Amino acid sequence: MSDTSEPIILVTGATGQVGFELLRSLQGLGRVVAPDRHTLDLANFDQIQRVVRDVRPALIVNPAAFTAVDQAEIDVDAAMRLNGAAPGVLAEEAKRIGAVVFHYSTDYVFDGTKDGAYAESDPVGPLNVYGASKLAGERALEQVGGMHLVFRTSWVYGTRGHNFLRTMLRLAGNQPELRIVSDQVGAPTWSRTIATVSAHIAALGLLEHAGDADWWAERSGIYHLTSSGFTSWAGFAEAIFELATLAAQTKVTPITSGEYPTPARRPKNSRLSNAKLATTFKVRQPDWREALRLCVASLSQ
Repeated sequence: MSDTSEPIILVTGATGQVGFELLRSLQGLGRVVAPDRHTLDLANFDQIQRVVRDVRPALIVNPAAFTAVDQAEIDVDAAMRLNGAAPGVLAEEAKRIGAVVFHYSTDYVFDGTKDGAYAESDPVGPLNVYGASKLAGERALEQVGGMHLVFRTSWVYGTRGHNFLRTMLRLAGNQPELRIVSDQVGAPTWSRTIATVSAHIAALGLLEHAGDADWWAERSGIYHLTSSGFTSWAGFAEAIFELATLAAQTKVTPITSGEYPTPARRPKNSRLSNAKLATTFKVRQPDWREALRLCVASLSQ
């Protein structure tokens, strides 16, 4: 761990939807350093090494990723480098200085065939390149073996960036009917929820257990971090329109995945169990509808 009196927290991808929220939630826990992409491009491994060695953080928070799921089917090397290899480089540098790594992964590491919610210990089997690249990142962290927490999340949305919420609100003003897939289920998860939980855990480790490497080591591993409950993409769209008072303007017509083919296959079941997270860190996630209500309300503030 860093030997400074005030812990330094290095955040990657700070302009993304999760990274932006992390910058807000981590304030007060230490000195937050958030290099722009010109200074820290995770595709440039020399930059990773240089920045980590210069900053010497106690905690590295890594939400940066190649997130274009369909594009990953084409840009395989780029996806695997950013999502698969870069986390391993971060982990190596973190281990060298005794830092902790928070890393974010995805429900897409699973094939979606399980009945019920996935636990962290369930067998993985990604259906697409994006999922395979994120799984490679998980395994890179595990192989390095330093102090790390991997948070698998799902269906991330927020007030910034490219996400389902913003797409639906944009289309609602132009199309009276939207055909939305209804045979894929998961938990829509607000980027602020992810950041808030991350900050809670960071506070436990950096402040209440400051300098205690054993505390982090005992808790290292994979955790699921999503909102509670679940719905389909069509159900998610309907809830968005209802909360944004657009339901009368836009009709949602449920369709099957087969009626909306995409380059990357998606799992039919993306439900993740948060039980391990709740037991280990005493946190409970909001229902996805309540989180969505708060997010939509924040758009008008």
